[in-house]
Amino acid sequence: MSMHAMPDARTSRPDALPELGAVALRRLIGERQVSPLELMRACIARIERFNPAVNALCATDFERALQAAQVAEDRVMRGEPLPALHGLPLGVKDLQATAGLLTTSGNVRLRGHVPTADVSLVARLREAGAIVTAKTNTPDMGAGANTRNPVWGATGNPFDPTRNAGGSSGGSAAALATDLLPLCTGSDTGGSLRIPSALCGVVGLRPSPGLIANDQRPLGWSAISVLGPMGRDVADTAFLLQASMGPHPMDPLSLGVHHAPVWPVPEMDLRGLRVAYTEDFGACAVDPMIRRTFRQRIAAIEREVAVCEPLDWALHDGHRCFDVLRAESFVAAFEELYRTRPETLSPQVRANVEMAARITLADRAWAHLEQTRLLRQFQSAFERYDLILAPVTPVSPFPWTQPHAEVIDGQPQRHYYEWLSLTYLVTLATNPALSLPCGRDEAGMPFGLQLVGPLHQDGRLLAMAAAFERRFAGDATLARPRPDFTALETPRPELRSIVTHPPLYPGDAQHPAGQATNTRTAV
Repeated sequence: MSMHAMPDARTSRPDALPELGAVALRRLIGERQVSPLELMRACIARIERFNPAVNALCATDFERALQAAQVAEDRVMRGEPLPALHGLPLGVKDLQATAGLLTTSGNVRLRGHVPTADVSLVARLREAGAIVTAKTNTPDMGAGANTRNPVWGATGNPFDPTRNAGGSSGGSAAALATDLLPLCTGSDTGGSLRIPSALCGVVGLRPSPGLIANDQRPLGWSAISVLGPMGRDVADTAFLLQASMGPHPMDPLSLGVHHAPVWPVPEMDLRGLRVAYTEDFGACAVDPMIRRTFRQRIAAIEREVAVCEPLDWALHDGHRCFDVLRAESFVAAFEELYRTRPETLSPQVRANVEMAARITLADRAWAHLEQTRLLRQFQSAFERYDLILAPVTPVSPFPWTQPHAEVIDGQPQRHYYEWLSLTYLVTLATNPALSLPCGRDEAGMPFGLQLVGPLHQDGRLLAMAAAFERRFAGDATLARPRPDFTALETPRPELRSIVTHPPLYPGDAQHPAGQATNTRTAV
C-alpha cells in the first residue's frame, strides 16, 4: 500500500513536495498524507534539476536513501511509533563524518575517504528518523567563508550563482534556499553557520557550546567550534535542534548542560522586549550600504519593542584574541599534516598553523583572559537587555572567484578571515546567535540579521527570532526573500572549474571528482 500527497495547491504535484518545510512535511508523513518514498524521489528530482546551477551538494547517497525511505514508509503504514524526524531527507556538511558515504572536507588528500562511523550528531539524527541523502559543500577543511575547494568546486549563491554563498556551511545554505532538502547540518567557528545563512536567505543557529555533542572535536574542552542546525525558517531550525541535542560521553562540554526543550517554539510578544544593537561592535569594518540596510531594519524594529538602544562597545582586542584561539585550534587539528604533507593543506589552513608557531604561552594566557572578559561583558549586557542585534556580514555577496573580502569601506583586511569579525566576536562570547533572513540589501541580495541571546537560553533566542520572523512576514521589504528559480534552470559548469583531477582511489584514473558511483556519487 502506498500513500499519496494531500490535495493541496503546493503538494498536488509530487515534484512540489520539496517546497514544503520540514515541520509541515513531518506532520503530513505522520498523517499518511505524504509518502516518505515519494518525498525522497521528489527531492532527488529537484536536486538533479537545480543543483547544477549552484553546486550545493557534493557526494550523494541516493540508493541507500531510497531504501531507507521505503523502510520509513513501511513503518508508517504498519502504524508504528515514529521518531521526530521520521522520513525527512537530510543534507550533512562535508566536514561531518557519515558512515559509508564520502566525507572529503573538500580536501584532495581525503578525496576517497569513506568513514566507517557517523559523527555523533549524524548518528543522533539518523536515530531520530532523518535520512542522510547527500553531503553539502564546504571550503577546503572548512577554512574561510567562501565555499570553494579543489575536490567539488565552488557553491554559487542561489540569488546570483556568480556570487558566493558564504561558508563554511555554504552548501547547506544554498541547498535549503533552493528547496533541495528540508533540513541540513552546519558547524560554526567564526561564523560558518550564520554567514552562509545570511547570504542565502535561510536560518542558521550557532547554539550554546555543549548543547549539540561532538564526539570528534579535537580539543574536547574548547568552546570555539560548535555543530548546529540550519533550516528555511525558525520553526524548522528549532525542530532540527531539538532532535540534535543531548549529552555524549566523548564530548565533555555536553555533559552537565541543561538540554531544555526548544520545540515547539513558544509564541512571544515583541512589545515587552528590551533590545540593544550595534552596527560594528566598535571594531569591525562594515560597508556603508550594509550599515544603511541595518539602520532601516532597526528603524522598523524599534517600533515593535519596548526598548531599542545602541551598544557603546569597542571590542578591538577581540581580533587578536580570535587570532590566537583560532590558531590554537588549527595547530591541534593540522600540525602533523603540516609537517608531513603540507602540500595537501590549503594556503588558508597553512596560514593558521604558521600563525600558531609565532604564538607564545603568554599570548595564549592573554587570549583566554580576554575571552573571559569579553564573555562577561556580553553577560552584563544581558542583565539589561533580552537581545543584541547586529549585521551578520559586513558586505553583500561578492563573486565566488574572489577568495575573500580584501578591503571593506576602504579598510584593508589583515587576512582572509577578518571580514568575518561581526560573527567571530560573538563566537568569543560563546552566546547562542542566529542569522534571520530580513529582506534584501540595496544590491538585491539577501540580508541577514544577527540575533544574539543569553548563554544557554537557546530556546528563548529561538522564540524571539520566531516573533520577529512573524512580524517580518507581513512586510515585503523584511520578509525572507526567495530566489528566481527560472534563472536556476541553467547549469553553471564554471562552478566546477577549480576542481583538480587526481585519481579518486588508488590506481583508479577513471573517476575524476563528481563521477564515483553508488554511495559515492556526485551531482
